[in-house]
Amino acid sequence: MKFNKNIILQILLILFVSTLSYSQVDTIITPYNVVKIKSIGEVALSPNGKLIAYTVIVPREVNDEPGFAYRELYLMNNDGSNKRSFITGKVSIGNITFSPDGKFIAFTGRFENDKSTQVYVIPIDGGEKFKLFETPESVIQFKYSPDGKTIYFTSQEAVPDKIKKLRNKGFNQIIYEEDWQHINLYKYDLEKKKIEQLTRDCTVFEFVVSNSGKYIAAAIAPRNLVDDSYMFKRLHLIDLSNNQKELLIDNPGKLGNFEFSPDDKYLVFNSAVDINDPASSSMYVVEVPNKEKKFSELRNYSEKFEGTVNWVGWKDNQTLLFTAEEGVYIPLSEQGLNSPNRKLITPANTVVRKVIYDQVSKKYYLVISKFNHPNEIYSFDVKGGFKRLTNVNPWLENVRFARQEEVRYFARDGLEITAVLIYPLNYEPGKRYPLIVNVHGGPEAADQNGWVTSYGNWGQMAAARGYFVFMPNYRASNGRGVEFSKMGQKDLGGKEFDDVIDGIDYLIDRGFVDKDRVGIGGGSYGGYFSAWAATKYSDRFAGAVMFVGISNQISKRGTTDIPYEDYYVHWRIWSWEDFDLVWDRSPLKYATNCKTPILILHGKDDPRVSVTQSMEMYRALKILNQAPVRLVLYPGEGHGNARTQSRLDFAIRTLEWFDFYVKDKNPFDKIPDKYVDYKIE
Repeated sequence: MKFNKNIILQILLILFVSTLSYSQVDTIITPYNVVKIKSIGEVALSPNGKLIAYTVIVPREVNDEPGFAYRELYLMNNDGSNKRSFITGKVSIGNITFSPDGKFIAFTGRFENDKSTQVYVIPIDGGEKFKLFETPESVIQFKYSPDGKTIYFTSQEAVPDKIKKLRNKGFNQIIYEEDWQHINLYKYDLEKKKIEQLTRDCTVFEFVVSNSGKYIAAAIAPRNLVDDSYMFKRLHLIDLSNNQKELLIDNPGKLGNFEFSPDDKYLVFNSAVDINDPASSSMYVVEVPNKEKKFSELRNYSEKFEGTVNWVGWKDNQTLLFTAEEGVYIPLSEQGLNSPNRKLITPANTVVRKVIYDQVSKKYYLVISKFNHPNEIYSFDVKGGFKRLTNVNPWLENVRFARQEEVRYFARDGLEITAVLIYPLNYEPGKRYPLIVNVHGGPEAADQNGWVTSYGNWGQMAAARGYFVFMPNYRASNGRGVEFSKMGQKDLGGKEFDDVIDGIDYLIDRGFVDKDRVGIGGGSYGGYFSAWAATKYSDRFAGAVMFVGISNQISKRGTTDIPYEDYYVHWRIWSWEDFDLVWDRSPLKYATNCKTPILILHGKDDPRVSVTQSMEMYRALKILNQAPVRLVLYPGEGHGNARTQSRLDFAIRTLEWFDFYVKDKNPFDKIPDKYVDYKIE
């Protein structure tokens, strides 16, 4: 066969141009490539320490049908070699673990004709997956017994058949906060192939099995409601010889993770210090079983520690492991049971997301976030340092990243504040630039100096467009101790927002920022701050983006699914105890001040912050007609966007808003076109 040389040259030219176009797009971070970024999800180490199973979170393609990201299963050797895909494609794999004999990887998923999520296993040396047993409702969490003969799992109670029949006939009314079913604990005997229910009249949110198989420790609450999962989980011990449960310790407020010591004598847990602690901030150890010791009698290993503990575990019977948010970092530390102080394991400037310690090799396997790479798996030992084992976004190696660093400044009352600052990609010293203040939610959260860019966090996307991006960890944030995190209580939008203003002034004084081109945006509590900025502090901001934010604190508190969490760790009063104060901290009160163009975005099905919060703000500003305002609603989305299409729209639309009003300083009588060109065929 003879080929026409001209056709061949044309094909090569097209391929070259296509490659060039793609490489140009992916040499900076844009909305189009940020929504395709993959990330490490779960990680599990085999019993002999030689294999690592992990999941990769894979966003759907924009042209795919709308839905949540896929979660694929992979396996590799513990040195990162011999990576192989086990289950990939349009799947959602969760709860990965190795069977105690190390021959299988077990996981949850929904395949073929499954009506609910089930437990499957797949041989590590290849072969087809198969289902272990069938449950009428989805399996939420599961654990093997140490001998491998039993699987313990949680699942929601089935809706009674009578109710199902009525719903099918159109009697589908909802009895608010009463139409819920308990999450129960069950066990499945692999030899007898029999399921037995272990708990009733309570909800089991999380659990762990002791190393001897004698006990289960469980986080149990009275109801299966979001507020209960936040504020009312208490640690219980279930004796598996008779299935009797009893309160292990009456931990107050929020509860984090918990683990048995290797010898099962103790349980370490991550807990709030009291009911008003905004986070499960501290580390405690209780004997198993507990010899009538009260929570107040336990040692707080994090007392006077300027950080927020967010994970706890064990190195050996006498040594605890923990990670904590400390300023803008999350290092890994160890703490002897009888030692006065902790010892850093990783460098202080590490951002550690997950930890596995191998008792055999004495190595750590960590999921680490860096400013130029989202979560990846690393091995670590003190002598050899870090070795990256995965690279799920190889295209990032060719991306130009802007300078990103920790900054510290002092608020007007002398309190030191930490923040993350990203410079414009082509920064020139001495030149002033536009600024986007990217405010985190919570406020019990913190921004770390790791990977900070996503559809809802402009980060390196905005830096590539010529902005400084400023992420302040204002008072009430995590990472600076319990006292710091409580400073915003009963003072929402007060001194904590002064910290944001003081940070902006700090950047202006350094000669970085043009004071007339400052924008602000964020989601949830960050959305509240953005609305607060656009109204009460309108003279300071050229543009704002309010995402799933609060406009009216009075109506918000009556429509949220976490009223008790809001009361205990934010307000410390109910609205009717001081209506004037609650209304005073509502952006809607200051709507007549608004001269800042504000883009409002909200998921239509948000249970945390009702969509009516955005509607109230929009309606007031639209009637006042003092500044441009636009409301964008996302059908099917809740408290944050989960679907790729919604995420891409958010990223493009918000950046265009900032470009129009902040960077380019267009006059207020103009407004960007409501349509976004997604460049999708």
